[in-house]
Amino acid sequence: MSTILRTLRNLWKDAAHQIHVYHAIYNTTALKAQLATGDTKAGTLIAKDRYGNKYFENLEDELPLRTRWVDYKDHEFDPSQIEPGWHAWISYMVDKPPTQDPILQTGVRAWELPQHRPNLTATRGAFKTYSTTKPKVNPWVPNSAPRE
Repeated sequence: MSTILRTLRNLWKDAAHQIHVYHAIYNTTALKAQLATGDTKAGTLIAKDRYGNKYFENLEDELPLRTRWVDYKDHEFDPSQIEPGWHAWISYMVDKPPTQDPILQTGVRAWELPQHRPNLTATRGAFKTYSTTKPKVNPWVPNSAPRE
């Protein structure tokens, strides 16, 4: 939970970069974060990935291991929308973001899908296993004679 002073400070920092007042009040990253997570964040935009997600970093005001975060493009976000290189950066596995690291700048590989396919777990589109073999155990069916 964010304190009142921290919330106002981060809203002011984020709104200072905006031009129009209406846009600054209703479309700030800090306000979106406050509504989504209950915490406000203000930081430097590092880059934007091919899915439209924005990655931020703030080394001065945040707690250790809470200095990097992602602002998802869609409101209904899914953690599988983060590319592997950005996942390594946001999880502190590497120090440089993929835009600065030559190893992580691989782009789209031949075996990767060109567009993101969402995680379908707990939906109707989820994979469901089935068996084509005859079951080894059959249920018992009672054979009873009708009563007279």
